[in-house]
Order: sequence, then C-alpha cells, then structure tokens
Amino acid sequence: MMRPWKNVVLSAVAAVLILTCHSSSVRCHQFKVDGKVIELVDSNIDAAISTFDYILIDFYAPWCGHCKRLAPELDAAAPVLAGLKEPVVIAKVDADKYSSLAYKHEIDGYPTLKLFMHGVPTFYSGPRKAEALVRYLKKFVAPDVSVLETDSAVKSFVEESGRSFPIFIGFGLNESTISEFAIKYKKKAWFSVAKDFSEDVMVLYDFDKVPALVALHPSYDERSVFYGPFEDTFLGAFVKQNLFPLVMPITYESLKLLRDDDRKVVLTVVQDESDEKSVKLIKLLKGAAFANRDFMFGYVGVKQFDEFTETFGIGKKTLLPKMMVWDGNEEYYSVIGSENIVDEEGYGSQITRFLEGYKEGRFETKQINSASFSGFINSLFGVRTALIILFLVAVLGLILTITKDDEPQKPVKRTHTEQDGSSGDEAESSEHVYRPGDKLD
Repeated sequence: MMRPWKNVVLSAVAAVLILTCHSSSVRCHQFKVDGKVIELVDSNIDAAISTFDYILIDFYAPWCGHCKRLAPELDAAAPVLAGLKEPVVIAKVDADKYSSLAYKHEIDGYPTLKLFMHGVPTFYSGPRKAEALVRYLKKFVAPDVSVLETDSAVKSFVEESGRSFPIFIGFGLNESTISEFAIKYKKKAWFSVAKDFSEDVMVLYDFDKVPALVALHPSYDERSVFYGPFEDTFLGAFVKQNLFPLVMPITYESLKLLRDDDRKVVLTVVQDESDEKSVKLIKLLKGAAFANRDFMFGYVGVKQFDEFTETFGIGKKTLLPKMMVWDGNEEYYSVIGSENIVDEEGYGSQITRFLEGYKEGRFETKQINSASFSGFINSLFGVRTALIILFLVAVLGLILTITKDDEPQKPVKRTHTEQDGSSGDEAESSEHVYRPGDKLD
C-alpha cells in the first residue's frame, strides 16, 4: 500500500498550484500547472501574464480551421515546455468570445500566438509543429550568450540550437564583445563564445585566425566569417546582415521578417523554385548577394506563391525569370532592358547588368497591382480591423441620419464568413495572408 506521504508528493509533482494575489485586487487567481494548456478568460489573463516569466498565449476562435489544427500541437508541446529548467507555459484565449481582449492585444487574425517574457509581449512567428515549436521556444529561456569551453560543447551548442535561427559563435572573443547584440537580437538568433577549441574546429568552421565571429545558417548551409574590427558599427552591421540568408525564399513566414530590415529587396520571380534552371539561378544570386550586402535578395516561384507574384503583374504570359527591386511596401522598380533573365548560359552576366542598371538609375518606378490587392482585402480583415470598420460604418450611419430628411436604410451587418465568402472552418487567418502594399511595420 502506498504511504500517505507519497500520495502528497506525487500530487504535488502532478499538479503545481500557483497562487497570485495582487494588493490592488481582492480576487486571487489560481493556475493549475500540470503540463496542460491553460484556458484563460478576461478576468484572469492579466494575472497569468504577470505570474509566469514565460507564457505563450494562443488567441483562437472555435470555428477557425487553422486553430483546430494548431490545438493538438500545442497540447503536445505544453508538457515538454513546462518541464524545462525555465518553464514556458502555454495558454489559450477564445478571442472570438472575448473580443475586447482581441482588440487590446492587437489580434488581427486567428490563430495568433503571442509570447510574454516577464510581461513583455512579442508576436510569435516561429514553427507550429510541436517538436519544432519546443526547439524554437527553448532559445527564449536560454542565456543571452552561451560560454563554450570545449570542442564538444561547440558541437552540442550547434546541434541543440536547431535550424530555425542563425547561429553566431565568437572564437577568441569575450562575452562582453557581443552581449549587446545578443540581447538586442535574442528573439532572432543564437549567440555564444568559444573559450577553448582545437584546430579541427577552425577547419570545420573555415576560419584561420582569431578573434573571429562565425555566422551560420543551418537551414541554408551558409557560413560567414568576420575578423573585425570589433567596434559596434562594423560588428552590428555584420550581425544584422547575417540574420538573414544570402537569398531568402519568399513565403508567408519570411515576409514577416522583412519588417526587421530596411534594405530594398532584389526580387527574382521564377515559374517553379524547384526546377533545375531555378536552382542554378538561385546559386548565382547567392554570389551577387554576397557582393551586394546593401540589398536583400529574395526569390519566389509562381507555382509556390502565385497570390504574391500576381501583385507584381506576373501572369501566365509573363516572360520568366524576371527581376525587380521592391521597397517592401507599395513600389517596385523595373530596370529598363534588363528585367528578364532568359539566357540560362548567361544568368550571371544578366544579374550583373540588372544590378548595374538599377544603381545607375535606369529603372521605372511602378505600383503594385491594385486590382489584385483589392481582391484580397476581405481575407485581411481580422478582429481588430473588423471592429474599426464597424465603428466607422456606425458613425457614417449616424451622419446620414442627421443630415437626411428621408429615412436611411439600416446597414446590414455581415459576419466575417459572409464577407469573405468562406465557411468558418475554411477561413484563412490573416496571419497567413499577406499582400505587398500592406506595410510590414
């Protein structure tokens, strides 16, 4: 028979009760932390945010298909994250029911995830599958700069960092040298310094002297080495440039990252990113990107992301590949006589002529396709946007009532699903929908 004291211990391990009382409020909030996703409401969300050092909140709607697919991933990740040395708690809020909370936390679509670190919010834009989500969130509770004392520590650090973030390793550097940037870019990259390492490590990471700062992009098999000077201006420029791969594939997720960089994007549109000609072109673009770090370089396939490419007027009859320079918002620039990259044998020289033409000012400024953009407006409507629109409609109705003698028609209220013509389960989250012309900041 199990002894009573063991029952007590096991109960405590299975469910830890955290009690928070605020002096300004009579009400106390209890949160049962047992590795399950916590359901929050308007009366306890603020207490939860202030209680936990790290809490990831899923703002969802019961009718949303994306939300239903995300829920089991969060359920699977919750017990793993709760068991970390620095636990990350996962919670959820029915933002459709508690619309005031959605407005307060700037929720424009479902599902939207926000990570609160010591009460400070940031939108979560990382992976959503349970295993990858766990790896991604581990870095938020990791040290700003990890100190690596051996070759095996360097190897373990790179392996455990995963492939979601760029990795910076300072060989022969003090933590203080990169700590400012490690804190500034904690949400975007891993930072470490290696105190002791062998020549084998130098060969592996392709640097021949110290001090050196190595930047790795595991997902793109890219590596850059910086030998100084290790002054803030030069070091900061190297870190900022290497937060991104040399040539970024344009996707819903990567578009969100563009808000973190003010460089113009040299954008190449191909028919299919995966075909042999496109792969060859992308390799050559990497060389151009390395020599022109004052630009960002990106590529996109019509087959992979036609909703994005048609905004630039790309249609079935458009000659591809095609290059342009995009400002990240409503304008793009077409280099006269050099926008189409059609000679496979001369891809390299055509890329060079395009860049030279732009730098010399031989380009036309164009606007995004407003017709394509307007057709996409409905799917960009989220909770917060809808509330603003409803408010404006109400004001307009009031003005018409006052200024007209005849009785005005009552505005017909339409649900979100009536506006976009889709069922609740099929409605796209605005988090997964983006069109150029929507400002990224």
